[in-house]
Amino acid sequence: MNREEALHIYSHSEEIVTEGEVNASIGRMADAIRAEVSEDFPLVLSVMGGAAVFTGMLLPHLDFPLEFDYIHLTRYRNAIKGSAEMQWRVAPRESVKDRVVLVLDDILDEGETMAAIRDRIMDMGAKRFLSAVLCEKILSKAKPLHPDYCGFSVPDRYVFGCGMDAKGYWRNLPTIRALTEGA
Repeated sequence: MNREEALHIYSHSEEIVTEGEVNASIGRMADAIRAEVSEDFPLVLSVMGGAAVFTGMLLPHLDFPLEFDYIHLTRYRNAIKGSAEMQWRVAPRESVKDRVVLVLDDILDEGETMAAIRDRIMDMGAKRFLSAVLCEKILSKAKPLHPDYCGFSVPDRYVFGCGMDAKGYWRNLPTIRALTEGA
């Protein structure tokens, strides 16, 4: 990993969602979440590490009582292509039992990771599972689930920014970019 590689990735990408569009979408998602679960004292779980930025943007807009924690289930390990093997680094705690659980993640790609999280949380006795993602990738194949709240549908390209990375770089961008052909 080095600065030149990060700059190369950036120069071979294009902005597909502006900072203003990201902020407006976060506000709309927060309004929808508030309308649905603000009376439930939900447990909000952030999927580390990609959801850290999205979580930090969304949580201040959820102006109702909630409990917050994190989980870490990974497939990508800083690579462009995901591996089929999932690894729990931090599993959900027992506090999910009998709770409305809202899981936040940066992107729903094929949906396998979120489905594994949902299954684990429901097996642990959660009353209800909801998911919110900043982006959902548009794919031609069926997915095991779709998010309950979604900021943007994005094309089937590699996207980064707002917590999503490209080879470990650019999670810190306030916009969403997509790699161009030949990147």
